[in-house]
Amino acid sequence: MTSKLAQLKQFTTVVADTGDLDAITRLKPVDATTNPSLLLKAAALPGYADLLKAAVSHAKGDVGLACDHFAVSVGSGILKAIPGRISTEVDARLSFDEAALLGKAHQLIELYDKAGVGRDRVLIKLASTWEGIRAAEKLEKDGIQTNLTLLFSFAQAAACADAGVFLISPFVGRIYDWYKKSTGNEYSGADDPGVQSVTRIYNYYKSNDYKTVVMGASFRNLNQIEQLAGCDRLTISPELLEKLSQDEGKLERRLVPGTAGEARLSLNEAQFRWASNEDAMATEKLAEGIRQFARDQEKLEALLGR
Repeated sequence: MTSKLAQLKQFTTVVADTGDLDAITRLKPVDATTNPSLLLKAAALPGYADLLKAAVSHAKGDVGLACDHFAVSVGSGILKAIPGRISTEVDARLSFDEAALLGKAHQLIELYDKAGVGRDRVLIKLASTWEGIRAAEKLEKDGIQTNLTLLFSFAQAAACADAGVFLISPFVGRIYDWYKKSTGNEYSGADDPGVQSVTRIYNYYKSNDYKTVVMGASFRNLNQIEQLAGCDRLTISPELLEKLSQDEGKLERRLVPGTAGEARLSLNEAQFRWASNEDAMATEKLAEGIRQFARDQEKLEALLGR
């Protein structure tokens, strides 16, 4: 019997949710994703000491630029170990400034270009705010493909598809966390609110022939991953990838194209903001996620600015 990881790879593209090159090399995912929190963890690893020094040297006193250099250096190293793409995140503190998001995205692409990495191997990650979605729409038209992250609501997913973004990252585990804390209930299997959210989005996209890729993210346990087997992509931590590689039980495909979904939904800014306001979970988790990434970005800047 093959491992569940091997079975999963038959119908879902597996992405490593880490900046740890050793783990990526060992687990052999197709793509990889990073964010400020993962880059901060990577910066603490001995193997990245030289990259940190080089990033500071190249930036010449600009701490923000040093962080960008480090992110691109980590991403470039990871790309040597995978056949697919790396997702690199824009500073979360810019999440409500469309012009600033566009400027930073282009800067990251330029740094990758100088490192010899084409834009066809990079996804620019943006928070799924209204401004982030609008910036992504423009980047896509400029030939820069995007990964819309911190996605918790159906309204965010609908707006991303309408904008023609390349990929979304709905956060399964953080949705689960909110409902568990809010209700005091344990959730498992198809009753997990995070699983239900991604399943709804997947069915909506497929039934309306949207090309936007659905990549489930932020998993708390193996059952959440198993319930979403068949999703376009799943980005999974090294710890859970290891567990999947060691489990030789049978894995069934759960998500398949052709399942009925809702009719197309097109939201203007006012409708998007109202739908967000009405979804307490999505509003709270989006704000919390942006704050968390911003704090980790600040810690990384402090580390590079010493």
